[in-house]
Amino acid sequence: MKSVLTVALAIGALVSTVLLVMEQLTDYSTPVMAWEMPGISAAYLFWGAVGSSVFLGVAITWAVNAIVYGAPAFVVLTVIKLAIRDLPK
Repeated sequence: MKSVLTVALAIGALVSTVLLVMEQLTDYSTPVMAWEMPGISAAYLFWGAVGSSVFLGVAITWAVNAIVYGAPAFVVLTVIKLAIRDLPK
């Protein structure tokens, strides 16, 4: 289970990184920003409560998006692992 969680978080981190890179490549267009909203919302809440640097806001956005997009990956990987385990040998 630990390895599935690690792989799922890695997938979420990869998706989050791609979203952050795409944002700059698409000149900060609205459709790409919609995919980043969970992390951006968390960063805005953090800035409102504490007030901090832009770098920390981007780090929070990346981390929250990694968790948000890693959760479905975790579910899919767990289902695949259970399905493979139950295959007849």
